[in-house]
Amino acid sequence: MGKNKYGKGTKTKNTNLSGGAPVKGGKVRASHILVDTQSEAENIYKDLNKGSNFSSHAIKYSKCSSRETGGDLGLFTKDDMVPEFWKAVTSLKINEISQPVKTEFGYHIIKRTK
Repeated sequence: MGKNKYGKGTKTKNTNLSGGAPVKGGKVRASHILVDTQSEAENIYKDLNKGSNFSSHAIKYSKCSSRETGGDLGLFTKDDMVPEFWKAVTSLKINEISQPVKTEFGYHIIKRTK
């Protein structure tokens, strides 16, 4: 997968020291919902914790083009993402959903899928 819109483009070693699922081959897979405000992100996060479908919420609320695939970002490496996003996604277990994560692009709710 090429550099995406959340990417940095720097070369660094891929490691996971945060207690999440192992990073195999330096790649992870995740979906996300990207919104402009913290309050939007918090409301979506609350809905997801009540059992709402992640993909449906991504399609409905995300401002990222990945909404067309339910928020799926495919496989990516540390080099493809900004540090805040990578740190959050590697701290998650498989199928775990993050609390809102702020980056220069807005607020993300991330679901690690691989």
